[in-house]
Amino acid sequence: MFSDSPKFFGRRKGRTIRKAKSFLLAHFLPSVRISPKTPFELSKMFSRDYQKVYLEIGFGDGEHLAQVSSKMKDTAFIGVEVFQNGVANLLSLMTGVKDTQMIANDISLLDTRSDNVRIFDDDVRLLFDYIPDAFFDKIYLLFPDPWPKKKHAERRFINAKNLQDLSRILKKGGVLQIATDHPIYKRHVLRTMHQCPNFRWTAKSSNDWRNPPSDWADTKYQRKALREGRRPVFFEYERV
Repeated sequence: MFSDSPKFFGRRKGRTIRKAKSFLLAHFLPSVRISPKTPFELSKMFSRDYQKVYLEIGFGDGEHLAQVSSKMKDTAFIGVEVFQNGVANLLSLMTGVKDTQMIANDISLLDTRSDNVRIFDDDVRLLFDYIPDAFFDKIYLLFPDPWPKKKHAERRFINAKNLQDLSRILKKGGVLQIATDHPIYKRHVLRTMHQCPNFRWTAKSSNDWRNPPSDWADTKYQRKALREGRRPVFFEYERV
Protein backbone atom coordinates (compact mmCIF):
# COMPACT_ATOMS: atom_id res chain seq x y z
CA MET A 1 0.00 0.00 0.00
CA PHE A 2 2.80 2.40 0.91
CA SER A 3 5.69 1.98 -1.51
CA ASP A 4 7.92 4.37 0.42
CA SER A 5 6.90 3.20 3.89
CA PRO A 6 9.50 3.71 6.63
CA LYS A 7 11.02 0.49 7.94
CA PHE A 8 9.24 -0.67 11.06
CA PHE A 9 11.00 -2.55 13.86
CA GLY A 10 8.95 -4.41 16.43
CA ARG A 11 6.08 -6.83 16.74
CA ARG A 12 2.78 -6.42 14.93
CA LYS A 13 1.15 -9.41 16.60
CA GLY A 14 1.80 -11.48 19.71
CA ARG A 15 -0.03 -14.39 21.28
CA THR A 16 -3.22 -15.68 19.69
CA ILE A 17 -6.03 -13.17 20.12
CA ARG A 18 -9.07 -14.71 21.71
CA LYS A 19 -12.40 -14.97 19.95
CA ALA A 20 -14.11 -12.01 21.59
CA LYS A 21 -11.29 -9.58 20.84
CA SER A 22 -10.89 -10.94 17.32
CA PHE A 23 -14.58 -10.18 16.82
CA LEU A 24 -13.98 -6.61 18.01
CA LEU A 25 -11.12 -6.19 15.54
CA ALA A 26 -13.32 -7.40 12.71
CA HIS A 27 -16.60 -5.71 13.60
CA PHE A 28 -15.96 -2.72 15.87
CA LEU A 29 -12.53 -1.42 14.85
CA PRO A 30 -13.78 -0.28 11.41
CA SER A 31 -16.20 2.13 13.10
CA VAL A 32 -13.39 3.96 14.93
CA ARG A 33 -10.47 3.40 12.54
CA ILE A 34 -8.83 6.20 10.60
CA SER A 35 -6.43 6.01 7.66
CA PRO A 36 -4.32 8.45 5.64
CA LYS A 37 -7.41 8.88 3.46
CA THR A 38 -9.45 10.14 6.42
CA PRO A 39 -9.95 13.93 6.22
CA PHE A 40 -8.12 15.45 9.19
CA GLU A 41 -11.00 17.64 10.25
CA LEU A 42 -12.48 17.03 13.68
CA SER A 43 -16.04 17.53 12.42
CA LYS A 44 -15.53 14.73 9.89
CA MET A 45 -13.54 12.38 12.10
CA PHE A 46 -15.89 12.55 15.09
CA SER A 47 -19.64 12.68 15.63
CA ARG A 48 -19.43 16.05 17.40
CA ASP A 49 -17.09 19.04 17.69
CA TYR A 50 -14.27 19.04 20.21
CA GLN A 51 -12.24 21.97 21.47
CA LYS A 52 -9.03 19.95 21.85
CA VAL A 53 -7.48 16.90 20.24
CA TYR A 54 -4.72 14.71 21.73
CA LEU A 55 -2.52 12.10 20.07
CA GLU A 56 -1.08 9.02 21.77
CA ILE A 57 1.71 7.33 19.84
CA GLY A 58 2.14 3.65 20.65
CA PHE A 59 -0.68 3.20 23.17
CA GLY A 60 0.38 -0.35 24.07
CA ASP A 61 -2.50 -2.25 25.65
CA GLY A 62 -4.63 0.90 25.61
CA GLU A 63 -4.95 1.27 29.39
CA HIS A 64 -3.75 4.88 29.50
CA LEU A 65 -5.75 5.96 26.46
CA ALA A 66 -8.92 4.30 27.73
CA GLN A 67 -8.62 6.06 31.09
CA VAL A 68 -7.79 9.59 29.93
CA SER A 69 -10.37 9.58 27.12
CA SER A 70 -13.03 8.44 29.59
CA LYS A 71 -12.18 11.25 32.02
CA MET A 72 -11.83 13.99 29.38
CA LYS A 73 -15.06 13.58 27.43
CA ASP A 74 -14.74 17.03 25.82
CA THR A 75 -11.37 16.19 24.28
CA ALA A 76 -10.89 14.14 21.11
CA PHE A 77 -8.19 11.46 21.06
CA ILE A 78 -6.35 9.73 18.25
CA GLY A 79 -4.51 6.60 19.34
CA VAL A 80 -1.84 4.95 17.21
CA GLU A 81 -0.63 1.40 17.76
CA VAL A 82 0.84 -1.21 15.42
CA PHE A 83 0.56 -4.13 17.86
CA GLN A 84 -2.71 -5.85 17.01
CA ASN A 85 -3.12 -7.39 20.46
CA GLY A 86 -2.94 -3.93 22.04
CA VAL A 87 -5.53 -2.54 19.64
CA ALA A 88 -7.85 -5.43 20.50
CA ASN A 89 -7.40 -4.78 24.23
CA LEU A 90 -8.24 -1.09 23.84
CA LEU A 91 -11.43 -2.01 22.00
CA SER A 92 -12.33 -4.33 24.86
CA LEU A 93 -11.77 -1.53 27.39
CA MET A 94 -13.90 0.86 25.34
CA THR A 95 -16.82 -1.52 24.89
CA GLY A 96 -16.66 -3.58 28.06
CA VAL A 97 -16.67 -6.78 26.03
CA LYS A 98 -14.69 -9.53 27.78
CA ASP A 99 -13.32 -12.76 26.44
CA THR A 100 -15.84 -14.76 28.45
CA GLN A 101 -18.89 -12.88 27.21
CA MET A 102 -21.21 -13.83 24.40
CA ILE A 103 -20.94 -11.14 21.75
CA ALA A 104 -23.86 -9.68 19.84
CA ASN A 105 -23.61 -7.88 16.53
CA ASP A 106 -24.66 -4.59 18.10
CA ILE A 107 -21.44 -3.91 20.03
CA SER A 108 -21.27 -0.31 21.24
CA LEU A 109 -19.28 1.88 23.57
CA LEU A 110 -19.82 1.68 27.29
CA ASP A 111 -22.57 4.02 28.47
CA THR A 112 -20.01 5.92 30.56
CA ARG A 113 -17.89 6.78 27.53
CA SER A 114 -18.00 9.50 24.91
CA ASP A 115 -17.34 8.65 21.25
CA ASN A 116 -14.05 10.57 21.41
CA VAL A 117 -11.45 7.99 20.33
CA ARG A 118 -10.22 7.17 16.85
CA ILE A 119 -7.55 4.58 16.09
CA PHE A 120 -4.81 4.26 13.49
CA ASP A 121 -3.50 0.70 13.67
CA ASP A 122 -0.23 1.19 11.78
CA ASP A 123 3.03 3.13 11.96
CA VAL A 124 2.33 6.76 12.93
CA ARG A 125 4.97 7.96 10.47
CA LEU A 126 2.60 6.97 7.67
CA LEU A 127 0.18 9.63 8.92
CA PHE A 128 2.56 12.55 9.30
CA ASP A 129 2.25 13.88 5.74
CA TYR A 130 -1.55 13.94 6.02
CA ILE A 131 -1.89 15.77 9.33
CA PRO A 132 -2.36 19.56 9.07
CA ASP A 133 0.00 21.97 10.78
CA ALA A 134 -0.72 22.73 14.45
CA PHE A 135 -3.45 20.09 14.65
CA PHE A 136 -2.82 18.59 18.10
CA ASP A 137 -2.96 20.20 21.54
CA LYS A 138 -0.99 17.41 23.20
CA ILE A 139 1.03 14.37 22.16
CA TYR A 140 1.79 11.40 24.40
CA LEU A 141 4.78 9.11 23.86
CA LEU A 142 4.68 6.79 26.85
CA PHE A 143 7.27 4.09 27.47
CA PRO A 144 8.43 3.65 23.87
CA ASP A 145 10.82 0.83 23.01
CA PRO A 146 14.20 2.10 24.28
CA TRP A 147 16.31 0.12 21.81
CA PRO A 148 19.17 0.25 24.36
CA LYS A 149 21.91 -1.27 22.20
CA LYS A 150 24.08 1.30 20.45
CA LYS A 151 23.69 -0.47 17.10
CA HIS A 152 19.91 -0.01 17.37
CA ALA A 153 19.96 3.65 18.44
CA GLU A 154 18.66 4.83 15.07
CA ARG A 155 15.42 2.92 15.73
CA ARG A 156 14.48 5.12 18.70
CA PHE A 157 11.38 7.16 17.99
CA ILE A 158 12.80 10.36 19.48
CA ASN A 159 15.10 11.52 16.70
CA ALA A 160 15.65 14.70 14.71
CA LYS A 161 13.36 13.69 11.81
CA ASN A 162 10.41 12.65 13.96
CA LEU A 163 10.77 15.73 16.15
CA GLN A 164 10.43 17.94 13.09
CA ASP A 165 7.16 16.20 12.24
CA LEU A 166 5.90 16.34 15.82
CA SER A 167 6.69 20.03 16.15
CA ARG A 168 4.82 20.74 12.91
CA ILE A 169 1.61 18.95 13.92
CA LEU A 170 1.64 20.25 17.52
CA LYS A 171 0.15 23.64 18.28
CA LYS A 172 2.38 26.36 19.69
CA GLY A 173 2.11 26.07 23.44
CA GLY A 174 1.10 22.43 23.07
CA VAL A 175 2.79 19.70 25.08
CA LEU A 176 4.83 16.67 24.11
CA GLN A 177 4.79 14.27 27.08
CA ILE A 178 7.38 11.50 27.17
CA ALA A 179 7.58 8.79 29.83
CA THR A 180 10.30 6.15 30.13
CA ASP A 181 11.72 3.84 32.75
CA HIS A 182 14.95 3.02 30.89
CA PRO A 183 18.14 4.90 31.89
CA ILE A 184 19.59 4.89 28.38
CA TYR A 185 16.40 6.29 26.92
CA LYS A 186 16.22 8.94 29.64
CA ARG A 187 19.63 10.24 28.61
CA HIS A 188 18.74 9.93 24.93
CA VAL A 189 15.57 12.00 25.35
CA LEU A 190 17.32 14.75 27.30
CA ARG A 191 20.16 14.99 24.81
CA THR A 192 18.02 14.83 21.66
CA MET A 193 15.31 17.19 22.90
CA HIS A 194 17.94 19.70 24.03
CA GLN A 195 19.19 19.82 20.44
CA CYS A 196 15.73 20.59 19.03
CA PRO A 197 14.95 24.34 19.13
CA ASN A 198 11.22 23.79 18.63
CA PHE A 199 10.69 22.46 22.15
CA ARG A 200 11.29 23.80 25.65
CA TRP A 201 11.58 21.55 28.69
CA THR A 202 9.03 22.83 31.20
CA ALA A 203 10.56 21.32 34.37
CA LYS A 204 11.55 23.79 37.06
CA SER A 205 12.60 21.23 39.67
CA SER A 206 13.32 17.50 39.85
CA ASN A 207 9.79 16.88 41.16
CA ASP A 208 8.43 18.02 37.80
CA TRP A 209 9.93 15.04 35.99
CA ARG A 210 10.27 12.46 38.76
CA ASN A 211 6.57 12.52 39.63
CA PRO A 212 3.64 11.83 37.27
CA PRO A 213 1.70 14.84 35.93
CA SER A 214 -1.52 15.78 37.71
CA ASP A 215 -3.68 14.24 34.96
CA TRP A 216 -1.66 11.02 34.76
CA ALA A 217 -3.46 7.68 34.33
CA ASP A 218 -1.67 4.80 36.03
CA THR A 219 -0.89 1.79 33.83
CA LYS A 220 0.00 -1.87 34.21
CA TYR A 221 3.37 -1.30 32.55
CA GLN A 222 4.25 1.47 34.98
CA ARG A 223 3.27 -0.66 37.97
CA LYS A 224 5.42 -3.51 36.68
CA ALA A 225 8.40 -1.18 36.25
CA LEU A 226 8.08 0.03 39.83
CA ARG A 227 7.83 -3.53 41.15
CA GLU A 228 11.03 -4.39 39.30
CA GLY A 229 12.86 -1.36 40.67
CA ARG A 230 12.74 0.81 37.54
CA ARG A 231 11.55 4.31 38.37
CA PRO A 232 9.82 6.06 35.48
CA VAL A 233 10.43 9.69 34.61
CA PHE A 234 7.94 12.05 32.98
CA PHE A 235 9.29 14.71 30.62
CA GLU A 236 7.05 17.48 29.33
CA TYR A 237 8.17 19.71 26.47
CA GLU A 238 6.31 22.77 25.26
CA ARG A 239 6.13 23.61 21.57
CA VAL A 240 7.68 27.07 21.20
